[in-house]
Amino acid sequence: MTMKLPEVPTAIRTERLLLRMPMPGDGKIVNAAIQASLDDLKPWLGFAQAEPSPQDTEINQLEAHLNFIKKEVLRYLVFDKETGSFIGSTGFHAIEWDVPKMEIGYWLDSRATGKGYMAEAVSALTELAFSTFKCKRLEIQCDTENRKSRAIPEKLGFVLEGVLHNDERSVDGKRLTDTCIYAKFT
Repeated sequence: MTMKLPEVPTAIRTERLLLRMPMPGDGKIVNAAIQASLDDLKPWLGFAQAEPSPQDTEINQLEAHLNFIKKEVLRYLVFDKETGSFIGSTGFHAIEWDVPKMEIGYWLDSRATGKGYMAEAVSALTELAFSTFKCKRLEIQCDTENRKSRAIPEKLGFVLEGVLHNDERSVDGKRLTDTCIYAKFT
């Protein structure tokens, strides 16, 4: 039996932000943000280990577009509504529609940090997960040393369920890392 999946909005508006699904042609603006933020992203994200070319980023955005349509991974690009500037990316992955549960991931252009944008975006996704998708569990996982990333679930009332020690290799492969598991559930 095929499960009927919920309708997924292709765009979400908050007070200051527009979140929308990736579209063909987005690679250039996303790549510019990655280039401007490489030093901040490199300790935490695999895609920032080597400078991606604009073509690599465009291919990644096309794959994200297809995954969104298939409802397998729901990436949203984040834009400042006032300026129209691309400022980051967030979305749902590790989706298990039959539970339903999912995980939120995110990164922000370094030029847009410290303004509460990502907390606003993740808050909107949290509302979507529970109201529209009827999630029973929503997670955010991050490295224990990534204080900026940890601040988001802590600010939004996620519960720190635990820390997985020696859980993964760091993205540069040089050490073992510990992972915080934050969750909200109904």
